[in-house]
Amino acid sequence: MSTKLFVGGIPFRMSEEELRGAFSVAGSVLSVFIAKERDTKRPRGFGFVEMANNDEADNAISLFNGKEIGGRRVAVNLAQKA
Repeated sequence: MSTKLFVGGIPFRMSEEELRGAFSVAGSVLSVFIAKERDTKRPRGFGFVEMANNDEADNAISLFNGKEIGGRRVAVNLAQKA
């Protein structure tokens, strides 16, 4: 079963493809979404990465939480279910 991660502190110039590439070292990335401002379409600095399973999600958290990506320190946690 797939696991969705919240990623905060994403560099504003990072694309979804670049984020996918970074997280692919932790395992299979099923989807990537970077939130954007409604009017300007500029990135808001956070997004979601969906990993193939819990083990790969845990691996991504341990690899990236608190680490720098593109010059910014990111926070990676399990996404909260609404």
